[in-house]
Amino acid sequence: MSVTNDLERADARVASDQDARVPGTSDSTDAAHEHPHDHAGAAGRGDAYWQAVLRASGRRVTQQRLAVLDALDRAPHSTIEHVHALAAQRLPQLTLQGVYLMLGDLETAGIVRRFDAVRSAVRYETRVGDNHHHLLCRVCARIVDVDCVIGEAPCLTPSSTHGFSVESAEVVFRGVCADCVRAGEGAATAAS
Repeated sequence: MSVTNDLERADARVASDQDARVPGTSDSTDAAHEHPHDHAGAAGRGDAYWQAVLRASGRRVTQQRLAVLDALDRAPHSTIEHVHALAAQRLPQLTLQGVYLMLGDLETAGIVRRFDAVRSAVRYETRVGDNHHHLLCRVCARIVDVDCVIGEAPCLTPSSTHGFSVESAEVVFRGVCADCVRAGEGAATAAS
């Protein structure tokens, strides 16, 4: 059973499962998630979506997991500390260590993705199951998803695999974002 299929089944369950909603939470399970792997952005996908994803992956649905997933969904590419700060607004008793352990478990389950940017703190995101990369602004540290233009994972092939079965390639494009270029930050090296 693949994570992609689990997430697609979760999307289908959300569409039909009216009982999945937690009392006191948003009912927004509409088109905010056109594709199960897209980031939902500021609005988030809602608890019903994450409940279905957790159930599809065999994980228990807890308020802590829902708070962490909602925080990460609303703020993709977040550090553990940032996820904790956002999730603690919903559940003040949530500890940093608890978030750390949960993110590790959610990564193992294929629900979140760990993103290691060199010279940057480890980041997490809810966009999983596809082959995308990241653009990183060296001035403001903004991170943006960029789809792989070559196709399926891995989109890059190493000159030698040394016996590894390569599953993915993580590429980080570094430069200066358009906002920083307009503001004159890093303009000397950002000329295209």
